[in-house]
This record gives sequence, structure tokens and C-alpha cells, in this order.
Amino acid sequence: MATTEELVRASDPLDMSLSTDELDAHREHITEFIRDQYDAAGADQAIIGLSGGIDSTLTSHLMVEALGAEHVHGLVMPSEVNRESNMSDAERVASELLDVEYDVVEITPIADAFLDAYPDAEDDQMATGNLYVRIRAVLNYLVANTEGGLVVGTGNRTEALVGYFTKYGDGAVDCHPIANLYKQQVRQLARHVGVPEDLAAKEASAGMWVGQTDEDELGMDYDTLDSILALHVDGPLSASATAEHIGVDAKTVGTVSGLYEQSMHKRQAPPGPDPLY
Repeated sequence: MATTEELVRASDPLDMSLSTDELDAHREHITEFIRDQYDAAGADQAIIGLSGGIDSTLTSHLMVEALGAEHVHGLVMPSEVNRESNMSDAERVASELLDVEYDVVEITPIADAFLDAYPDAEDDQMATGNLYVRIRAVLNYLVANTEGGLVVGTGNRTEALVGYFTKYGDGAVDCHPIANLYKQQVRQLARHVGVPEDLAAKEASAGMWVGQTDEDELGMDYDTLDSILALHVDGPLSASATAEHIGVDAKTVGTVSGLYEQSMHKRQAPPGPDPLY
């Protein structure tokens, strides 16, 4: 939950800046969380899918800080839709910036086998995009089961609140260390821990299809989305007051509220009936 100070700053959609002290506190809090989760699981390794994006880059940096590089195993899982800069950035993070063990697993042949089995899905962009994401989750757990590993997720607060993740895909993990950070704060903390600027400022993409970007799919930039979430969904302001504060129309605030409500099922365990007796 955002603090009062963070909510006040969120009234400017372009400024949710954290102070150096706040960034240090988040850094310590998250690394302690990672160690606690790792120890509680009795894990021998921590497994993370490396996409080349800012969320996995920051999370992997904090994992190394918390556990040491020798206890972190990265998986780089290219497909036909994200083979170029994203995957080279992912390998750069693993080999040059962090010096962690990593494997490269090509997932296109795996996806093709699924689509051969059920060809009706082949022309459905969303279905095939989610397929790629879920294959990566299966591979994460295959390695984790083999190595006695903890699967560490990379979901942030912004994307969790609007359901911008694949159910049983990138949402299928043992823990989400940066789940308390809005997207702007992810970038701020990344810079604070020494992530290079080209990675910290990189345009976000879930890598679900060629040319896909998060902001295009969400229909707004992350700065605006973060501000609406902090002020209205997490915060005390009405939709109209939020719209006035950040200079957007009420429809935009309503869209974000709708995403939050419609994605509630993604943030909950699958339902079942209450006990009969």
C-alpha cells in the first residue's frame, strides 16, 4: 500500500519519486524478503526467467544481493517474437552484469508442438501469446524441481492491480519480490542499485507477439496508470478527483478501475464451494 507521502507525490502523474532513504529502505526490505522466502523453502537455488526487461533485471540484481550469484540460476527463453534485443539484454544481465549461471532454452519448438496438437488456436494472437508465457513458467518449475529451487517472479504492483499478467504464466511463481513497487518505482530502484540506464529506461514488453508493448496494450503510459492506481484504487480519492488531479478524463480513470475489478480472479486462489457440512 502506498504511504501518504507517496500518494501526495502521485498527484503529479510524472512524479512518484522516492527519496534516497526510501529507496534504501525498499532495497533492504526486498532483499530480506528474498532471503526469508529462500530459507523457508529450504531451497538450494533461486530460479528466475530473464526477459531483458526492467522487472526481471531489477529482481535478479536484488536476488544476487540477497543470496549471492552462486545461488541464482537464470533462464533465457527466446521465441520467434522476442529473439533480438530482449534476449541479448537478458544474456547481458546474466553474464556481464551479474555473473550468474544461466541456460538458454528455445521455446518456439515447444509452442509449435502445442499448436500442432490444437491448431484452432494458431490464429488467436492472445491465446498463442499466453501459451509462450505459460511454457516459460513450466520450464522455470522444471529447473526448480530438478535443482531444489525456488521460482522467483518479477511481477510489480502496477501490473498485478490491473491484471496485466498471464494466469498460470508469469503469475505462476513462489514469490514476487517487487510486488510492492509501482512501475515508476521499479525504474527508480533499478537505477539506485546500479542497473544501466539503457535497461532502466527500456520500453516494457511482455514479449507475447511481434511489436507488442505494454503501454500500447494497456492504452496509457505507466506514469498515468501508476498515478490512477496510487490515488484511486489504492488511495482515497474519488474517480472525479483523481481525474482532476492528474489531468485526464474520467473515462481513463474508469478504465483503470474496470481493469482492477475484472482481474480480481487473477489475484485470488481458484474458488470452490464452501463446505456443505
